[in-house]
Amino acid sequence: MTKEAHPEYPIHDLIANRWSPYAFDDRSVSEEDLCSVLEAARWAPSSYNEQPWAFIVATKDNPAEHEKIVSCLVEGNQPWAKAAPVLMLGCVFYQFNRNGKPNPAAEHDLGLASGNLTLEATARGLYVHQMIGIEPAKAKEVFGLPDGVEAKTGLALGYVADPSVLPEGYKERDLAPRERKPLKDFVFTGKWGEATKLVK
Repeated sequence: MTKEAHPEYPIHDLIANRWSPYAFDDRSVSEEDLCSVLEAARWAPSSYNEQPWAFIVATKDNPAEHEKIVSCLVEGNQPWAKAAPVLMLGCVFYQFNRNGKPNPAAEHDLGLASGNLTLEATARGLYVHQMIGIEPAKAKEVFGLPDGVEAKTGLALGYVADPSVLPEGYKERDLAPRERKPLKDFVFTGKWGEATKLVK
């Protein structure tokens, strides 16, 4: 299944073809592909090159570890995400290693790493669904996260499946068209809310 984007200006096919399914096939993701998407995250930019992120990864090849991540998702994400062959938690380090001071870019940099991961996955015919709907306190307990580190996001990774496999209430989300705000709604010049003349 594909979902077509309708960009206002030309963009790379990887960006146009990327979307976040709820329906995942049970086909396994190869270790080579999984390591490559994580390698892409490794090479994301970050403030002072601190790379203030970590990913906890579990595949269905190890059902107990996979279930541990499922248990850290909010109730609304568990019914569909448990089908994904790979689940991850994206974690952030809130202090700079270089001086112990707070790192205000930590969450931003985790987002950049996750973006790199997602584009590499798309290039390999894989799909990623990122989730803010996790239970950070549960993740801290289950995985023994140290002080100053917090699980911020969940990521489901795998091959897309037909929406008919989804539990009731989720199918419509995969069938809905992809929509985005127009550029004029969030690209400003001069003052807040004044659409830049760069865009039509």
